[in-house]
Amino acid sequence: MKITTVLGALAAVVLFFFGLIFAVAASVQETATRLSVALALFALGFAVTYVTYVSSRKPTKIIQQLELSGRMKAATIKCPHCSASVDAKNIRIVQGVPYATCPYCGTTFEVAEEPKW
Repeated sequence: MKITTVLGALAAVVLFFFGLIFAVAASVQETATRLSVALALFALGFAVTYVTYVSSRKPTKIIQQLELSGRMKAATIKCPHCSASVDAKNIRIVQGVPYATCPYCGTTFEVAEEPKW
């Protein structure tokens, strides 16, 4: 856990605590100053909570690398509908499954590795 997340959570708790104290004091003896300070402390507490939450939730970029043990030969991908060659740029990964779209007939198909035997 990051230190900024811990400090932000601690600051938000302190701001909410003092906001609650000022709100209770405003209910006992009605003054506009105490109520406005309570509202400002609550707003500041929510702002600190939001900023702390957003700063700790940055998306991470995952990079996958492939290490090959020997020489690899790329096979051509052919459309099962019209037998046209499909470029690797037309392959998209959807939920971990590679799908290709034929630029000629528009057919979308799953790219599967054929058995070697």
